[in-house]
Amino acid sequence: LVDDLEKLRKHFNIDKWIVFGGSWGSTLALSYAETHPDRVKALILRGIFCCRRKELLWFYQDGASMIFPDAWEKFLEPIPEAEHGDLMSAYHRRLTGKDEQEMLKAATAWSVWELATSRLYLDPSYVAHATDDAKFAVTFARIETHYFVHGAFMKEDGQLIKNADKIKDIPGVIVQGRYDLVCPALTAWDLHKVWPKGELHWVDDAGHSSKEVGIVHELVTATDKFREL
Repeated sequence: LVDDLEKLRKHFNIDKWIVFGGSWGSTLALSYAETHPDRVKALILRGIFCCRRKELLWFYQDGASMIFPDAWEKFLEPIPEAEHGDLMSAYHRRLTGKDEQEMLKAATAWSVWELATSRLYLDPSYVAHATDDAKFAVTFARIETHYFVHGAFMKEDGQLIKNADKIKDIPGVIVQGRYDLVCPALTAWDLHKVWPKGELHWVDDAGHSSKEVGIVHELVTATDKFREL
């Protein structure tokens, strides 16, 4: 994926660009910037996710489940209790299996779990996107589990934080919802500590979604700040 981004930059004859990404997009943005720091003017990141094992376990094994026990029970439904010890792998098996009915059930449950926990205030119409659009649910769940069970194909756990010295001269903004349960605030804090030029902006009345009012405000402010670079 990093190579794909670099191919796009070259294709459009862009010398240096501002890289913007949220959630999984922040993972890609950081990975790209650490690989090609000389091609990045600035970084605008939201809902920081570094795909560390502890981040994945927080959301898909034991952590966020304590905040949303009702939604968590629905997340567990497609998986037999004997496989609850490794839910990401259990979901991945079903999402890549031949039983289409089982695959769709798993895809819907996986997607609903994330959408149901993405906002500070639950929006049923937002969650319905996972139940009403089978194509979205299957694609979303398959891509996520593929990367997550393989640790995003990084060389080592915590790679993006450990290699932050490679972006030490790149200015940037980190926008983080204080009550983000999908990508908990600890990751944004850990990144900020090793990347001083990354200004951390907490949004105290937001969760994970880029559509929350406070998040939108900070992202627009950040893009305005860097538009003259």
